[in-house]
Order: sequence, then C-alpha cells, then structure tokens
Amino acid sequence: MLIPLFSLVAMAIIVTLCLALGGPTAPPPMASINDPFKSVDFSDLPAVATYRGADGQVLAYREYVPPGAPRGSVTLIHGSSASSNSMHPMAKALSAAGYKVFAIDVRGHGQSGHRGHIDYVGQLESDLAAFVHAVQPPQPSTLAGFSAGGGFALRFASSEHGLLFSSYLMLSPFLSQDAENQRPNSGGWVNVGIPRVVALTMLNSVGVSVFNSLPVTAFALNEQSRAILTPQYDFNLAMNFRPERDYMANIRRVSRPVAALVGQSDEAFFPEKLEPIFRAAGKNWPVELLPNVGHIALTLEPPAISAVVRHVRQLHAA
Repeated sequence: MLIPLFSLVAMAIIVTLCLALGGPTAPPPMASINDPFKSVDFSDLPAVATYRGADGQVLAYREYVPPGAPRGSVTLIHGSSASSNSMHPMAKALSAAGYKVFAIDVRGHGQSGHRGHIDYVGQLESDLAAFVHAVQPPQPSTLAGFSAGGGFALRFASSEHGLLFSSYLMLSPFLSQDAENQRPNSGGWVNVGIPRVVALTMLNSVGVSVFNSLPVTAFALNEQSRAILTPQYDFNLAMNFRPERDYMANIRRVSRPVAALVGQSDEAFFPEKLEPIFRAAGKNWPVELLPNVGHIALTLEPPAISAVVRHVRQLHAA
C-alpha cells in the first residue's frame, strides 16, 4: 500500500515540476524569418473584416477583390506566430490573377481572440468551417496554408469539414516534429517546452485540461516582432495549429486534390523529403521544389508567388 502511494506522490511531484519549470524559452531571433518583412509594402493592406466563430467570438480576416468577376477563390492561412498581414503580397497577386482572396487571422493570432490562446483542441477547425458558411467563398475554392498553416490545412482537409474546399495547397508545410522533412527545432525557429508538453499530454489523457493555457512553444522573434505577432502558443493552440499526431493518417484521409510547394533553400524543413512522405502514405500529390527560395521567401518573392498562382490554376482546372 505504501509503495503505490509513494509512487503516486512522486509522480505528482514530477508532473508539478514539469508544469512549473518545463516551459519554453524564446530562441535567439531568426533573421531569415524576421527581416524579409521589413521591405514589404503594407500601404494597401485591406481593412479587417469580421465573422463569428462557432462560439460567437468575433474573428478577423482580410478580403481581396479581383478586378472582374471572380474565377474562384483562395483562402490563405498564415504560418506560426504570424497574421493575415504576412500573406499580403501573395494575396494581391492571386487577386490580380482573378481570384477572390481571403487571408485569415487564425484564432490566437492578429486580431482574432487572445494572442497565443484558444479554448480547446479542435476549435480552429470549427472556426474555419464557420468562416466558410458565413462568407461563402466563390467556387472552385482552394485552401492554401503556409508552414504551420500548411499543416493545419492538411488537418482540415482530412477532417469532417474537408469537402468545404475544392482543393488544398500546402506551402512548405509543417507535418510533425517526428516527420522526416523536419529540421531540428524548425531550423532554430521554435523552442518547445518538452517537459511541460509531456506533463500536459499525460494530464489530458485522463481528462485534466485545466492547465492547457500554459505556454509550450516560443518563437524566434525579434523585439519589434514580439510586440505585434504571437511569441508563444499555449498547449491547445500548439496541438491544434498543425496536423494530428498521426499525420500519416491525415494524409491518407484526404479526398480532395492537393499540391505542395517548397523552396529548395528552406531553413525550417528538408525540402527533398516531403514528397517521399506523401508517397509512403499512398498519395501522388505533386510537390514542386523552387530553386534558391527560402522559407519566408516562398510567400514573398515574385517567382515563388507566380508558382503559387500557377498551382491554384492547375488545382481549379483539375
């Protein structure tokens, strides 16, 4: 009797220490992620529009109207720590090509809710489904996600809501910390409080979620960016803004057309290792590697953006 009691007390102490002391530390600022946005012209950034999530929370997005009748639509999902602003150059190019474009502030980012926090794992899927029902993006419709947003696009495509979009475009997608294409710590972009994640995962497995608002990831932002972006994620957001743990099952469940783009100079992921992951899951999705393009450059540089427009056209023609 004493031994099991001692074990329980010891486990409780370990979990408490992991929760209290096992959180993330901010990595040194990553210049290749922070600096490229300094040269972006945001003077013509559209005003924020709003819709209501499934819980009634007011959430933000930006809308880009094409010069004529829309030939379809593209909904853009930004990467980790970012907001709809970061997709501005890509959104403008897609709009100029004839598509109605929506750039979303994912809950926990930008002007959608409390930065770095969501209420439960699965809330982001409910939000995006609510967005589609509220806004009714013109058909055919593509959901395009970048980095963590690309991983979330995969998660959404494989969910019960996956048929809400006609096709999916993943831009340098995050799949998993255990995936073959993952560089350690995403190339220095993120620090994960692993002890805290382990403790929270254990607690959630027995129905205890009261500590899920604790931060578990921190990003390599400079001081200026930390003031306007999202420097940390709590457990719920970190577990939701990505594929599910069995990301291979996510890949296998997708029934809509999918394509992927990755820069050959990507600092966060191994670009050449993405396509074999899809093939191992039984998917022949096209994966294009863009020469001399880094991670953030995939969303900002004209040749990369032109490739995005081309892939959207191909997906809509499929």
